[in-house]
Amino acid sequence: MDQKLYDSYVKILKNELVPALGCTEPIAIAYAAAKAREVLGQMPESIELCCSGNIIKNVKGVKVPNSNGLKGIDVAATLGVVGGCAERELEVLEDVTEADIEKTKELVQQGFCTCTLKEGVENLYIVAKVIAGEHSAEVTIVNRHTLISRIVKDGEILYQIAAHEDSPEYVDKSVLNVKDILEFADTVKIEDIKEILDRQITMNSAISDEGLRHPYGAQVGRTLLNEYGNDVKIRARAHAAAGSDARMSGCSLPVVINSGSGNQGMTVSLPVIEFAKEWNVSQEKLYRALVVSNLIAVHQKKYIGSLSAYCGAVSAGCGAGAAITYLSGGTYEDVSLTIVNTIGNVGGIVCDGAKSSCAAKIASAVDAAILAHYMGQHHRSFQPGEGIVREDVEDTIKSMGYIGRVGMKDTDTEILNIMIDRVDIDEVCK
Repeated sequence: MDQKLYDSYVKILKNELVPALGCTEPIAIAYAAAKAREVLGQMPESIELCCSGNIIKNVKGVKVPNSNGLKGIDVAATLGVVGGCAERELEVLEDVTEADIEKTKELVQQGFCTCTLKEGVENLYIVAKVIAGEHSAEVTIVNRHTLISRIVKDGEILYQIAAHEDSPEYVDKSVLNVKDILEFADTVKIEDIKEILDRQITMNSAISDEGLRHPYGAQVGRTLLNEYGNDVKIRARAHAAAGSDARMSGCSLPVVINSGSGNQGMTVSLPVIEFAKEWNVSQEKLYRALVVSNLIAVHQKKYIGSLSAYCGAVSAGCGAGAAITYLSGGTYEDVSLTIVNTIGNVGGIVCDGAKSSCAAKIASAVDAAILAHYMGQHHRSFQPGEGIVREDVEDTIKSMGYIGRVGMKDTDTEILNIMIDRVDIDEVCK
């Protein structure tokens, strides 16, 4: 493999597979708020947030980690100001204390934080402005949960970048394609990716175990194991769902994310780990399969974007299915069939924000990916011209990406309208 391309693939994995504490949207708000307070240099009297609809959608119904079960944008921002450590980025709330939580409750009741919806901006858009007397500090995050694009203090711009390419973490994801991903997985030096993947295996397995041990959320993972049995096809779904059960309910354990999402990070990894255990494959083979699952998921999401009305569990589940096929010794053609069969089945699942039902959507996506794998094993697949399935795997991925980014824009808006009560459902459904 060309060295430049090889290095790009390694960098993509290093950039994408990072630890995060709690659902990444409230954490991104807490990070922006903590950074704004750091720039201000003192405890502010208030904080003003301006967020895109997708940020509001993904924070509204999910518990903020290390908050003792509190929910909401105002909680995430206020806790970030009171007890957040900006240096820790997506683990910004790791060191929050009981005193910080109590202070946050008091400030939220006092109206310390206000939030307005910003329309016509990127789907991932946060501006946090903290104010103390005549002084203020403002931090803007765009397109990536930790990508600060602008810092302003007392009206003076301290830092600004014009485009994502100016960020040191930027890497061109357009180089990703299924064929090269498989070649990279076959040839990558294990020492180049071992630390990243060990962290993913350890952290994501820990929160999955936590979700299976305790009654978090709607208990999707526990329900699967209790009612469906202990077959590997069930365990793969249950372990991924259980991690989401815990994470969406405010569990304080960190996870390694994929495409900016903890749910997607768990979905690309935990089913693959379960199949690796069942089939007793080597640790090296598991590493290489996780390379496949993670990069296939990122490859799909590059067309869709970080946040949209398209459920990212589908892209992640598709990556897991591709990796399961890879684990079984599948060829490029076999992996392609798994991807096409998954997209042709569950490509229409919508994202209506982060909350407990994400675990069920993960279970459905993984189920579809496992079905797609076994269909491919018998050379069965959906055919070009059937719906959005096209002549080859790359074009099918692009067609789903187009729907997720462009076709579902209005869907995204209407989902938000329902969530924030901007539409009279009874009236429009007469």
